[in-house]
Formats: sequence, structure tokens, C-alpha cells
Amino acid sequence: MRRLITIPISHYCDKARWALDRAALAYVEEPHVQVVHAFAARRAGGGRTAPVLVCEEGVIRESGGIVGYAARHAPPDRALEPSDPVQRAEAMRLERWFDLELGPPARQWAYFHLRDQRSLGRRYNLTGVPAWERAAFPLAFGLLLNIVTRVLDVGPETADEAARRVGAVFDTVARRLDGRPYLVGNHFSRADLSFAALSAAVVLPEQFGVPFPPLDELPPAMAAGVRSFRDHPAGAFALRMYEQHRR
Repeated sequence: MRRLITIPISHYCDKARWALDRAALAYVEEPHVQVVHAFAARRAGGGRTAPVLVCEEGVIRESGGIVGYAARHAPPDRALEPSDPVQRAEAMRLERWFDLELGPPARQWAYFHLRDQRSLGRRYNLTGVPAWERAAFPLAFGLLLNIVTRVLDVGPETADEAARRVGAVFDTVARRLDGRPYLVGNHFSRADLSFAALSAAVVLPEQFGVPFPPLDELPPAMAAGVRSFRDHPAGAFALRMYEQHRR
């Protein structure tokens, strides 16, 4: 059985989950709390980041490699890549761009607004993690927060810059769509999946792989930001991709 090591609330991890689900590939998810995930990923043969997929092809690190694996094994009616080689290359180019220019700032922005929300962390950050991690989380919250804040460079200045970077990607995606249903060609592809998944940290779709907090539980500034990102044409597109293609 395939094993997928994740941080349950991570948008990169939901990108991998979504791709495997889309391709109808069975797997067992092994979710872990931030920081602890690094030890689980290394034990599985990966690096210090999640997701990591252990499968018949070996150990696949990073979400992009897992999407590629899912694309190779997906049945025709669940294809993740365009059949045209030029369009396929373009979908992969967009995915890499989203990995670099959307995923990190979206994560920075979300972590900044949730940095002091211990109770939200207990309710929404621990879906499926081992019992000992759930029990230790309240005691280790401060330490985990300090490590995540340092590693991801989370702070007021970087949060403002992160929001600007996310907005710039959203503007580019909106111009590219210009009324079209998908980013590449006329069918859903890894480009649409990647954009929607990596936007999840700022639009909080209901169909995400684990529950997100509702807006009325969020800090007011974050709730206002999520509403603004959702109202953007690209944010509305990300939500539509989740509604139509995330099952």
C-alpha cells in the first residue's frame, strides 16, 4: 500500500492528496504535526519536508513529483495532463511557477495570522495525527511556533509582502483565464489543481482534505483577507476548481 507522509493542513500536502485521489490511487496517509513531520519524512526516505510518497516506484519527495506520479497512473477519464505535448509542458511550467511564487507566500501569510491562535491550532491543525502528538501539542505550541516562524520567516513585514506576492500571482492568473474555464487547454489539468491547492491557504475552500476554520472563528484581519482573496477572480477560480474537481 502506498504511504503518504503529510502535515494535514499543508496546502502542498493537499496538492499531493488531491492528485492521488484524482488518479483513483489508493494510499494510507500518515499525518504529523509541523516539525515532527520532518522526522517522519526522513524515516520514510525523504528529506525534511512533506509530502513524501512511498510507493512501488520508490520514495517520491515533494508535491510536484507526486503529481507527476499520479499523472502517469491516472486513467484516461481522470487525466491530469493534456495530451498535447506543448500544452503538457505549459501545465508543468505553470505548476513549477505556482510552487515557487504562490505556495510559499500564501503559507507565510496564513501562519502570520494564525501565529498566536493556540485554540484554533488544537481544533484544526491536528486532524489524524498520532495520539501522542495531539497530547503534546498544547505543551509544545510555543516551541513549534518559534521554529515555524524562524524557518518560514513569518512576521509583520513578510506577511505584507506575502499578501502582495499572492495578489500578483492572482492578477496574472486572472488575466490568463480571461473567461476561459481552465488554465491550459479545455480540460482540468495539473496546472489548475496546483493553483487551487496552493491558493487554499488564503481562500480556505470547504473541500480541502481536512477541515479549515470557518471565517467567524478566524482573527478579524485574517477573515477580511480571506474574503478579499475569495472575491478576486483568481480566488473564485480556485474555489470553483475545488467545488468541481475535488472529491
